[in-house]
Amino acid sequence: MMITTCIKRSRPASWHRSLASMRLMTTTPTNPKREGDISDAFASMSGKGSQPLPDRFRQLKLDLVRGHEEALIASWNRLLGTLRKENQVIAETGPSIVPEVDFSNSLTDALEAKKSEIQKRGVAIIRGVIPEDEARAYKFEIEEYVRQNPQTRGFPANNPQVIELYWSSPQLRARTHPRMLQTQTALMTTLWHTSNPQTPISLHTPLSYADRLRIRQPGDAQFALGPHQDGGSVERWEPDGYGRGGVYDAVFRGSWESYDPFDACGRERAATNRYDGLGACSMFRMFQGWLAMSRTGPGQGTLLVNPLVKETMAYTLLRPFFRPLRVLGELGGDKERFLEAGNWEFTAGDKMTSELQGATPGHGQEFPEGMHPHLELERTMVHVPEVRPGDFVVWHCDTIHAVDKTHNGKTDSSVLYIPVCPTTEASAEYVTQQRSAFRDGTPAPDFPGGKGESEHLGRPTEEYIRRVSDPAGVQSMGLEKLAVSKEDTPGGKEAIERANAVLGF
Repeated sequence: MMITTCIKRSRPASWHRSLASMRLMTTTPTNPKREGDISDAFASMSGKGSQPLPDRFRQLKLDLVRGHEEALIASWNRLLGTLRKENQVIAETGPSIVPEVDFSNSLTDALEAKKSEIQKRGVAIIRGVIPEDEARAYKFEIEEYVRQNPQTRGFPANNPQVIELYWSSPQLRARTHPRMLQTQTALMTTLWHTSNPQTPISLHTPLSYADRLRIRQPGDAQFALGPHQDGGSVERWEPDGYGRGGVYDAVFRGSWESYDPFDACGRERAATNRYDGLGACSMFRMFQGWLAMSRTGPGQGTLLVNPLVKETMAYTLLRPFFRPLRVLGELGGDKERFLEAGNWEFTAGDKMTSELQGATPGHGQEFPEGMHPHLELERTMVHVPEVRPGDFVVWHCDTIHAVDKTHNGKTDSSVLYIPVCPTTEASAEYVTQQRSAFRDGTPAPDFPGGKGESEHLGRPTEEYIRRVSDPAGVQSMGLEKLAVSKEDTPGGKEAIERANAVLGF
């Protein structure tokens, strides 16, 4: 880094201005990925189903735990005991287990007061991030945009509930809204940390990630997305995936209790989308999230989560190394005996297989019924409480989540998907591509391709963003040089410097 910096500073200022100008004028062609929709992100919805993994994954599993086998078995047994207790708490508590905080100028203090609870649950509702009338108006404006552009795609094709829009005016205004950016910064700086302050990641500077939106109508049962995790699938076990940053090393060494879901150190190096999936996320999203545009509650086409982020991630990672000695049918359906630690053996040596339950390259991590029995998802997936327009729901990038199988409400369940993303060099590389897609009106790079909104009437321009957003909002989209926060770590300041170089500033 020092050599690069020295070379950079030896060049005249006019050279940098010329290079930045060339980069900002560059645009990419139409997204080369094929057209598609949200179903392409999941093996269960895409129609492809899961296929046996190559033998290299068997060898990978052996390499991951070699020398730690006994510690891993002991760790697994401790984890099962913890899950048994925590699952009961979740089942008895229900939706009220989800922490809630009201938006205010003292949001950081409010989050700090509930920090341990939010970190344990991995999910939270921030009430009133956008004024209610403003958030409700977003939906009506989007519906008019779709009416003017009937070529807009969505899932399912015959009655879209999840709409392939990325650049509508309301989406852009919501992502760059000062209160949204304030909320994202507070979430990152209060709940996350870096165990090494030299880690090149800025928690003080959120970057914009363009995602879709949902306007789910009453009675819909097609957008029935089951329990899953975002941020890749097989990548979580691969040395060239999350292994690049050693994110889950403690779990694979047999000390799941030492894993810290909120330590960002190493995640800036993790590759979350090694297979260029349609809808797989290339950026580091500390939280996935959505902004409500309508009032909706449990059973009304809304979100379900498993509110136990650390333990469920550890179990997901360890499950492929264990198998039951006797299946449920052999035990006469006795679930307690089936789940007992003594009924599960470590699959060492020749017993090891390539299977990573629910993981398929190029798709999200899924949790099909029966594959992860100790999570007891049938009773530990809880609805988020009722929300109103302007409420912001966030969940940790490791959190297992799903949507209602059927929308049993009487009005639409509508949200804008807006994650929380810190600044890293890799994320800046993605934002550079995303910036070009915005200018072209094509889908964001992670998502299915095609013309997108390039021919849509009323599509916002760059000038529009500069007019309706403050400087921080413009910067979050990579349209201006990122500012350095005085409160940032040395690594955070380095991340901003690297990101600005990537963005052409």
